[in-house]
Amino acid sequence: MTSHTIATGPQQRAANAPSADTVQHPAPPATRRAPPAWLPSWKQVWFQLHWFIGITAGTVLMIIGLSGATISFKDELLDLMNPGVRHVPVETRAALTPDQLSQVAAAAHGQRVASVTMYAEAGAAPRVFFAPKPGERRGESVYLHPYTGAIQPEMQGAHFFEWAESLHRWLLLPRAPGRQVAGALALCLLGLALSGLYLRWPRRPLDWRTWLTFDPALKGRSFLWNLHAVAGTWCLVVYVMLTLTGLYWSYDFIRDNVDAWAGRPPRVAQAPNQGGKGKKAPAPQVELATAWRSFNQHAPGWTLTTMRLPTRAGETVQFTWVAADAPHERARSSMAINPQDGSVTENKPHASQGLGSRLVSIIYPLHMGTYFGLAGRIIVTLASLALPLFGITGWMLYLGRRKAKRAVKAQRAMLGGGEVLAATGMPTLVAYASQSGQAERLALESARALQQAGVPVAVRALDQIDPGELRQYEQALIVASTFGEGEAPDGTRRFARLLDEAAAPSLAGLQFGLLALGDRHYTQFCGFGHALDARLRALGATHLFPLIEVDRHDPVALDAWSQALARTSGSAIDAIGRQEEASYDSWRLVSRTLLNPGSQGGALFEIALAGPAEVDWQAGALAEIIACNADGSEGEDGSTPHAPRSYSLASLPRDGQLQLLVRQERHAGASNGGYGVASGWLTQFAPLGSALRLRLQANPAFAPCLDDLPCIYIGNGSGLAGLRSHLRARQHAGLAHNWLLFGERQQAVDSLCAQELEGWLHSGHLARLDRTYSRDGDAHEYVQHRLRQQAGLLRDWLAQGALIYVCGSLQGMAGGVDAVLLEVLGQDGLDALTAQGRYRRDVY
Repeated sequence: MTSHTIATGPQQRAANAPSADTVQHPAPPATRRAPPAWLPSWKQVWFQLHWFIGITAGTVLMIIGLSGATISFKDELLDLMNPGVRHVPVETRAALTPDQLSQVAAAAHGQRVASVTMYAEAGAAPRVFFAPKPGERRGESVYLHPYTGAIQPEMQGAHFFEWAESLHRWLLLPRAPGRQVAGALALCLLGLALSGLYLRWPRRPLDWRTWLTFDPALKGRSFLWNLHAVAGTWCLVVYVMLTLTGLYWSYDFIRDNVDAWAGRPPRVAQAPNQGGKGKKAPAPQVELATAWRSFNQHAPGWTLTTMRLPTRAGETVQFTWVAADAPHERARSSMAINPQDGSVTENKPHASQGLGSRLVSIIYPLHMGTYFGLAGRIIVTLASLALPLFGITGWMLYLGRRKAKRAVKAQRAMLGGGEVLAATGMPTLVAYASQSGQAERLALESARALQQAGVPVAVRALDQIDPGELRQYEQALIVASTFGEGEAPDGTRRFARLLDEAAAPSLAGLQFGLLALGDRHYTQFCGFGHALDARLRALGATHLFPLIEVDRHDPVALDAWSQALARTSGSAIDAIGRQEEASYDSWRLVSRTLLNPGSQGGALFEIALAGPAEVDWQAGALAEIIACNADGSEGEDGSTPHAPRSYSLASLPRDGQLQLLVRQERHAGASNGGYGVASGWLTQFAPLGSALRLRLQANPAFAPCLDDLPCIYIGNGSGLAGLRSHLRARQHAGLAHNWLLFGERQQAVDSLCAQELEGWLHSGHLARLDRTYSRDGDAHEYVQHRLRQQAGLLRDWLAQGALIYVCGSLQGMAGGVDAVLLEVLGQDGLDALTAQGRYRRDVY
C-alpha cells in the first residue's frame, strides 16, 4: 500500500532494506523487439472488435433475440389463444383411426393426404398434411376432431408466429440469403460472447463471485458496466449453444458435413410441386388400417407419430415416432410397414441409431432449450430477451465513452498550441502545480469558466515555466497541491527552487490568487501553497484575494474559489470542482492474504477487491477508500465520515481484480483495538464479501511508460504495489528493459511476491533485479545504498533514455534515492530529468 499525499492520512513508514539477496545480470541486455507504440495490445484489439460488432450487428441481434423469445412458447400461447382446437374433451367412444381421418380430410378438401400426425394423449386433435399445390413447397394442414373427424377452426395467431419464425430464421429475406445473413449474425454473437469472456477474464478465475455477482448499489457508468458484464457472463453458455446450433441451419455446407459425419443420407432439396408439368401417375389408394395395427403392435409406448403415405404403388407406409421414454422430442425412431400385410420392412429405434445421428438429433432441442425441460426453455427465453439489454447498455457505454473522449480532447486542446485560449487582450495566467492531477483538473475547469465569462486565459503548468516568465502577466490564478509534509509536487520542485533563489526576479505588478490543495491529516496542511503564497508576496506580487485552502474536496472552499473568480472576472462563474465530488462505487472484499508472517515491519496483506465490471485504470492509478470502524460504523464522531485513504493499485484491469498491498498499522492506545482506521478495516475487521466504498483516481505524475525505453523501478515495503502494476503493464506490452530495486527487512519473511519477481527475471522481463534486506547481516543496507553502488550502471541506463519510478516511503527511502540522484546527476541533471517527465514518484 502506498498512500497518496493529497487524499490520505499518515502511513507507517515501510522498512526498506538492503542486503544479501541481489540477483542481477551483468549489464542491461538488448531488449527483445517491442511492438511500435501505435500498435494496440491484443486486449485493445479485442475491445475494439467487441464494441464495433456490438453497435453494428447488435441492433439486428436484438431483433433475432426478441423473435426467438416470441416463438419459445409458441404452442402454449396458441393453445391459450385457441381453446378447444388442438385439445378437445375426452369422450368414451373410440377415436378415429388414421385411415378414417385421411378419408374424411381428403373428401372435405379434395386434396391428396401426404401424412397424418397422431398423438397418444386422449383428446389431442390429430393433424393432417396435404400434398403441396403446384408451385408450392409445402402443403396445407388442418386439425381434425379426434372423435368426429370434423375440421377444427383455424388457429388464431398462427400466421403471426409463422412470421416471427421467418423473422428469426432468415430476417424476412428470401430464404437462402436470409439464412446466410442470420448465420453471419450468429457468428457475430459468438464473437461478442467469446471476446467478452476474454476481456473479463480475471486473474483468479476459480472465484465464482468474480464472475456472477452483480452489485445493484452501483450507479452511473459503473452500474452499466456491471450489468452488461455480469448478465453477459450468466448468458454466455446459452449464447454459445444458440449460435453453434443455429449455424447448423444457416449454412448448407455445415449441415451437409455434420450430417455426413453422423452417417445421415444426403438431403434432397425440396423443390416446388411442378403440378401439370409432365405426366405423373396418381397416388395409389392405400389401406392404412393394417399398417396402423402393425405399428401399434411393434411400437408400444409411443406418444407421437407421423405416418407418411405412399406416393407410388408398392411403397411402404413410413412411421416416424417418439417413445414415452425418449430423452427429448427429437429422439425419433423410424419404421417402414407394408400396407398389404402389415409386415415391418425396416425398424430403427432411436437408441439403436449411431452416435453421430443421435448427437445431431439434439441440435434442435438444444437450440430451443427443451433438451433441459421446462427450466431449459425458460433460460433460453430469458437469454433471448436479454439481447436488447446488452444492445442498450452497450450503446450507452459507447456514447458515454465518446462523450468522455470529447471532454478529454477539449481539455488537452486547452493546453496545446501556445495555450492562449482567447485571441484578444492580455491573458490571465491560470497555472497549476499538480501531483495526482487534481490541481490540473481544477485549473482547466477554472480556465474554461473564465473563458466563458469573456476573460482571455493562458494555462500553464508551473513545471513548464521559469519564475521570470510570470512577469509577462498582470494577473495569475494558481492551483497548487502540497506533496507530503509541505513539499512541492515532484514536477514543481525546480520552479520552487528557482523561486527561492536570491536571484529570483521581482514580481512587482503581478496580482495573483491562489487555491491551495491539501489534507488536514498532515502537519503541514497546504504547506506548499502557503510557502508559494509567501514567496510571491516577498517578490512583490500582490493578492487579488486571500489564499483559499481546500481540505481534500471541500465544497465550501471550492465555492469560495468560484466566487473569487467571479469577482475577478466581473461575471457570474459556475461552481468549480463539483465533478470532484463524484460518488464512490461499491466494491466487494474478495480476499486478503498475509504476505509476510512473522515480519518485524508489521503485517503486510494483499487485498483483492471485485467491483464494477470492465472498469478501467492505468498502472500507477490510485484507489481512494472510505474506511469504517471495527464495528462497521462510519465516522469519527458519528457525524462526519472518516477521511478517505488512497492506495496504489497493485494490479491491472486484465487481472480481474483490484489488488492492494496494505501494511497493517498499529498504534498504542488508539481506538479500533490499536489498529489504524483504514488499514485495520481492510486487513482485520471488514468481513470477506463485505462492501467497500471506493473510487479510482488517476495519477498522471506516476503514469506508465509503454514506449520502448528502459525503466528503473525503485521501492520498498508496500511500495511494491505501484511498481508491480507498472511491470505487469510493461510485460503485457512486451517491454523487457526493466530494472527493479526493492528493499525490505528480512529475506526469510519479507520476500514479497517472490515467485512473480523471480519468474520475470528468468523470463527476461526483468533485465536486472536488486533486492536488499536491511535486517539481514550487520550492515543496514537500504535500497538507496544499492543504487549508489550501481551509480555507473545508473548513468548508462539514463543515457539510454531510462525513466525512474519511485514508490514507497517518503522519509528514508524516497529521500535517500533523491539524494543519490542529486550526487550522480547534479542539480541541473536532476532538474532536467524531472522536467522531461523521466523521474516519477508515488511516495507517502
